[in-house]
Formats: sequence, structure tokens, C-alpha cells
Amino acid sequence: MLSYQHGYHAGNLADVHKHAALAWMLGYLAAKPKPLSYLESHAGRALYRLDAAEAEKTGEAAQGILRVRDWFAPDHPYAQVIEAVRADHGAQAYPGSPEIAARLLRETDRIDLAELHPREHAALAAAMGDRARTHRRDGIEMAVALTPPEPRRGLLLIDPSWEIKEDYRAIPQAMRRIARKWPVGVIVLWYPILRDTPHAPMLRQLERDIPEGVRHEVAFPPARKGHGMTGSGLFVVNPPYGFHAQAQWLSDRFATLAPQP
Repeated sequence: MLSYQHGYHAGNLADVHKHAALAWMLGYLAAKPKPLSYLESHAGRALYRLDAAEAEKTGEAAQGILRVRDWFAPDHPYAQVIEAVRADHGAQAYPGSPEIAARLLRETDRIDLAELHPREHAALAAAMGDRARTHRRDGIEMAVALTPPEPRRGLLLIDPSWEIKEDYRAIPQAMRRIARKWPVGVIVLWYPILRDTPHAPMLRQLERDIPEGVRHEVAFPPARKGHGMTGSGLFVVNPPYGFHAQAQWLSDRFATLAPQP
């Protein structure tokens, strides 16, 4: 898929859900001295601007992080990364998941990021510099090839655009294979919740194949009239200790949202 660009959606409520959970998990894992591996299958460009034409065209950030930033106390890892990125790049800068990982992990940790789109990959490589290895290749192929990683302790984020419908069938197969190869890895799959529920068969398959996995979903109002995404989901294999409490805290925050007038 070479048409999807996340700049139109950066900072939306799905990003808030995904990035807050990811930052909390990475912060927890990095609190212990043992080194980590972080892998990401669909990395995007790492840094976004919420005042860019793409973001302003959709208005999703305005209904997302710009609306709910006060949910997060200053010591939450997500808030810490946002504040650091704003300090370095300006008040309208927003971190994608690669930037969140690079800010929370340490020099002893390993970061491998895949991005197939040529322009997005070029931006990713420029933003990451020597903080990560960037791969212009299919992200699922990279994840299969590099697992189990060294260090063995770590996290894989699978975060496709879901514009390729075959992903709903292929990704559970890949996750099953990766989980068998890397039984100690934290594997995080993000998926959108759309009105026609294309994720439902995929989740049934995942729950059959990986019954120990944890599913967390939040609902929210559509970002604009006619927008089909009404929620965000995570399926997590080997969630870190305390994840359930953090997930419930996020559920409580999202439950306070009401449709905008």
C-alpha cells in the first residue's frame, strides 16, 4: 500500500488510544535495566505537524489530542514525549509511534522500523537518524524475519492502514507465527473500529489462535460527519504487568467524550 499517509489522521482519537497505551508499555518496560528490542511494522514518518494542511483538512487532531491532552498528567510517558517533542519542534508538532519509542528507550535498546512508502520512509529515516534502523520493506515480512530479536525482551507494534482488506486475514496468521517464534515478546496489534465491523472475523481468529491475548477497545464520536471510524482497538499478546489497570483508566477517559455540537 503506497497511497496511505498518516499526516491526515495524526493526533486523532485512535492515535491517543494507541500512543498512550504504547507509551505506557514502553515506559514500564524501560524502567527495568535489561535492554529491549522495539519493532514496528508500519512506521510512518515519526514526526507530524497538527497545523499542516493535511491535518487541518480532516480536523481529526482537533477532535483528538488537542481536545483531550489534559487527560494525561505530566508524569505520564505519553505526556512526557509530547512535551519534549513540542519543546524541540514547536507547539504544533506531534510524535508518531517511532518518535515515542525513540524518546522512551535507551541507547542500549534496539529499534527496527519498517515503512514501504518512499516519501514516508525518507521522512522517517531523516527524523530517526542514528536512533533506529529503518527498513523500506513490507513490515510484516520484516517482523517475521527479525523475530525473535536480540535482545529477546521487547515489543512489536503492528499498525497497518487497513486499506488492504486482505490484511484482516493475513495479519492473524502472521501474529500466530511471530508469537510462536517469540513467545516472550509483547505483540501489539492496533485496528480501527468501523461501522461495518470488518475487524470482527479477524478478532475471532486471533482469540482462537492466541487465547491468552488481551483485547482493549474504546469508542468515540466520529471526527466529522460521515466519518466511519467510531472506535479504536488493541490486541496485546504478553501485556506488561499493570496493563489492565492502564487500559481501564483509558476506558474511563474515553467514556467521558460526547459528540461535538
